[in-house]
Amino acid sequence: MVMRNSPLPRMSRRGRVTVGVLVGVFILFTLLGWGIDAYSDYLWFSEVEKTSVFSGVLLTKLTLFVVIGALMALVVGGNLYLAYRLRPLLRPHSAEQATLERYRMILAPRLGTWIAVVSLIIGFFAGLSAQARWNDWMLFRNGGDFGVTDPQFQVDIGFYIFDYPLLRYLLGVGFTAVVLSVLGSLAVHYIFGGVRLQGVGDRMTTAARAHLTSLVALFVLLKAVAYVLDRRALLLEQHVSPGLYGAGYTDVNALLPAKEILAYISVVVAIAIIVFSNAVMRNLVWPGVSLALLAISAVAIGGIYPLAVQNFQVKPSLFDKEQAYIQRSIESTRDAFGLTNTEVSQYRASSGSPPATLAADTSAQNVRLIDPQLVSQAFTQSQQSRGFYDFGEKLDVDRYTIDGKTQDYVVGAREINDEKLTAQQRNWLNRHTVYTHGYGLVAAPANQVCGTGLPYFVSGFLGAEARTGNNCSASTDLIKADQPRIYYGEQSSEYAIVGQEDSNKKVEFDRPQEQNTDASELYTYDGKGGVPIGSFFRRMVFAIKNTESNFLLSDAVNGDSRLMYTRTPRERVEKVAPFLTIDGDPYPAVVDGRITWILDGYTTARTYPYAQKINLATETRDELTGQGSFALARDDVNYMRNSVKATVDAYDGTVTLYEFDDQDPVLKAWNKAFGGDLVVPKAQIPTDLAAHFRYPADLFKVQRNLLTKFHVSDPRTFFSGDDFWQVPNAPDSPQAGVKQPPFYLNVKLPEQEENRFQLTSGVTPANRENMAALISASYVDGQPKIEVLELPDDTVVPGPVQVHQRMVNNYNISQQLALLTRGGQASVLYGNLISLPLGEDILYVEPVYVKSSQANAAPLLQRVLVSYGDGGTYVVLEDSLTDALKALAELGKTAGTPSPGNTGTPGNTPTTPTPNVPPGTISPELSQAAADVDKAIEDLRAAQIAGDFAKQGEALKALDEAMSRFQSAQNAVAGTTPASPAPSGAPSPAPSAGG
Repeated sequence: MVMRNSPLPRMSRRGRVTVGVLVGVFILFTLLGWGIDAYSDYLWFSEVEKTSVFSGVLLTKLTLFVVIGALMALVVGGNLYLAYRLRPLLRPHSAEQATLERYRMILAPRLGTWIAVVSLIIGFFAGLSAQARWNDWMLFRNGGDFGVTDPQFQVDIGFYIFDYPLLRYLLGVGFTAVVLSVLGSLAVHYIFGGVRLQGVGDRMTTAARAHLTSLVALFVLLKAVAYVLDRRALLLEQHVSPGLYGAGYTDVNALLPAKEILAYISVVVAIAIIVFSNAVMRNLVWPGVSLALLAISAVAIGGIYPLAVQNFQVKPSLFDKEQAYIQRSIESTRDAFGLTNTEVSQYRASSGSPPATLAADTSAQNVRLIDPQLVSQAFTQSQQSRGFYDFGEKLDVDRYTIDGKTQDYVVGAREINDEKLTAQQRNWLNRHTVYTHGYGLVAAPANQVCGTGLPYFVSGFLGAEARTGNNCSASTDLIKADQPRIYYGEQSSEYAIVGQEDSNKKVEFDRPQEQNTDASELYTYDGKGGVPIGSFFRRMVFAIKNTESNFLLSDAVNGDSRLMYTRTPRERVEKVAPFLTIDGDPYPAVVDGRITWILDGYTTARTYPYAQKINLATETRDELTGQGSFALARDDVNYMRNSVKATVDAYDGTVTLYEFDDQDPVLKAWNKAFGGDLVVPKAQIPTDLAAHFRYPADLFKVQRNLLTKFHVSDPRTFFSGDDFWQVPNAPDSPQAGVKQPPFYLNVKLPEQEENRFQLTSGVTPANRENMAALISASYVDGQPKIEVLELPDDTVVPGPVQVHQRMVNNYNISQQLALLTRGGQASVLYGNLISLPLGEDILYVEPVYVKSSQANAAPLLQRVLVSYGDGGTYVVLEDSLTDALKALAELGKTAGTPSPGNTGTPGNTPTTPTPNVPPGTISPELSQAAADVDKAIEDLRAAQIAGDFAKQGEALKALDEAMSRFQSAQNAVAGTTPASPAPSGAPSPAPSAGG
């Protein structure tokens, strides 16, 4: 009995309707979601007046989606249809053909539909992939020349940055289209009999052979184009020893010729495939041989020959062969990352003892004491006024000129932290219409604290009550913003609905006034920020977008309401300038009476010939990453410029992009791509704003890390690696391998004529901990400048980790640090360890904070650790930086005089000698001093339990005075009186606290 092939059963009408409805609903919701997102984005860009970015990116994505998707669909679909049209009309009878007949009966009646569906699916995904290349297309269309050529082909760098990425992508699209066409055409030919696996005669019809071999020949021709582009790609890949990028000796002398030869061979093979398959032999034997020869040539010419050159010519004399190419990599890397004009000078630290003029040195007095990472909680507790105000995890450092004196300040924006709202305050109405904004910029001098150890606040007051007690605030607002409200800030994660029809109906919580009445704490926004949502249509759009019915039902949303969303400064700039990489540390400043967020924007590329490729996330990670500083994306780049300074107005959210590097070709290309007016020219930067520009931290980290190797300009020294440096670990970090961050200082370094606001960082020799150099970066006349103070190899100056260990392990200092722990009731925290070249040696300054074990207690600055010269021998721990500098100067005067009773370790001179006294009677003065210390400790504990900061300050002051009397009485009886009693609240002096 012979079974007949029958088509698959048809779906019932109800089933088809159900499937159609489900597909329609899916498409409807997909398009609805996409449409709402696009419309809300358009409204947002209209608010910031940057619709050229929205339309430019959207149209480019749509164009690429349609063009690439259509081309892919046409190429694949056309080949599928051609394969069907070339089918044989008569097929030999065989079991194979009988099996395929069933599939032919399914496909043939609706073949056009099947081909269209397959082509559309392939085109859809190809179009989606093409959308991600919108930036490559824009740079290709608008890019120009760099004015610099690569050292191998003498081609302008602009080709590699603007043209090469898109050409490589289009080549990949071509390969994909041809491969899919070959596979699809082969399947159609097989189903309809053009290709057979069984039966007598040819396995492939003439038409099928011509079709498939033409596609294979096209693939080989694309491979020839790939070989040509591979020659340029050799300048971008990691080849040169040791671990550098760009073409090395083997690449230039073996691989480059090999790629060229293989390109010619590919063209010959493509012609041979077509000719021998269809005109001469009319079979697949010679085309197969041609492909095999191409593969063998690729292995022999492109693999074995370069490997032989590398092993037998290069390795025996590696440096001699690679010297020129190492030089290329050094020069290209320095150029690509803005290191070409780095100034290097020698600095010999050889004084051995502190100079007598140390206490009067202005640079020493300007050293920053307040650590922005540690004082945020102190800012919050002293200046928050309400429990939901917050200053973030880390504050920022900026400088202001007050009364003719320029000084660096630690600054923070007082914002609302939604996580600190009570359960009652977290309902929708409160979160989005009442608690909408922060208030004021708070600033404190970076080198000054009040008696309690709190910062000395000079701005951002919230009424007279904030300035009473503790004497920790100036009498007037020295840095005052005319519009202090912050609607756009780093903690503005929620959307806000502001504005009311009735101006007398105020609902937004503003701030506590001195009168402290309910009405005075409310406010109605009257700025231009936010998107108007007065119409029913817009409220419905945002109700769907946020899945929140209150947009339609709540009385808080009315005809004058405005919706603020995407409110954090970093997100706003990233959206306005999607081509920029934004620095991880935005900072606020008062500019022309308004609080303004300042952000640094980088243009980057990954195809700069011979330049070292780095990972942004890895190179910028340090102790502060994730603790107030954002982590950068894990992008691999080999070109970086701080081309843009961006600002975001804290009140109305206005985003402005200022051109900072007016020579950057990449920024010029992007500006041209978006109409030419996206970026404000450098000449139009307001003077008041430029006064707050600072060298960006993330760029400095990248440049500093590169300089640890690329400060070496001699290829032979670079090849040996003997003079490489490394970034030291954070001296007091509990985690191993955490890098020390750079610090902003307003000081004058050697070879500088005046104080500069600059980033500084010490580096140590590779695999060692002593200091090798100090790197600084600043702006001079508006231009970036990097300077390196390099210490001689024969001078052993301790590095940050060594200095910290020597200071805290000093015997007398460890006793005093142990006393600060109050018998385990507090912990000692170390602030930023500053390394400052001063005179003929390096001054190290490390603030010491004390944090009570009480919940939410703020760290208070209690002491200052200072070291200078002679391998870190001269170490003091004093109440203030001024006292510490004076103490060091005194030590310098008495250098060489042995201290009585010195029990410190070798190389550590205690500032307060410890007497070795025999047991006996205790003097009345010593007993009284010990009792005073005990009483002060008890008073401090009581104040901490009560949460009274004023009493804590008084108790700390009393404790300091009692400790001074205790030490004075101890010194007075040294060598003649019995051992003194330790205060009952203090631990034994034997342990080394913090060490």
